[in-house]
Amino acid sequence: MIVFDLRCGTGHVFEAWFASSSAYEDQRSRALVHCPICDDGQIEKAVMAPNIAPKGNRMGASVPAEIMPKALAALAEAQTKLLDKSEWVGRAFPDRARAMHLGEEPSALIHGETSAAEARELVEEGVPITPLPFRVVPPSTVN
Repeated sequence: MIVFDLRCGTGHVFEAWFASSSAYEDQRSRALVHCPICDDGQIEKAVMAPNIAPKGNRMGASVPAEIMPKALAALAEAQTKLLDKSEWVGRAFPDRARAMHLGEEPSALIHGETSAAEARELVEEGVPITPLPFRVVPPSTVN
């Protein structure tokens, strides 16, 4: 597998994996490669720095395997602290975030559900949102 840094027509840079350079070119020419942030299909290779794996790491991962569980645990702990200090608003998230941004309601820490399209709209409107690293379910649901 080959990792490519790609850029969409609106300037988002993202990473994608392909079996070969020809597989990338084939999929791009058939308009099968889209930006995961804005769904733009105008994709080109971005300038990238080489990703050199540590010696002896055959998978090409840049983080040694023994560090990954600690890193994930730290992310989970940080997310838990954020969620403990914020209010679950469920599907009302896009409307509440937009209303706070426009000054129609007081600022507060909230979290909830939104579709990728709704999140894209919020970002395009300048509403500051932060995706969480792990999926969040309603407080009444057991993870």
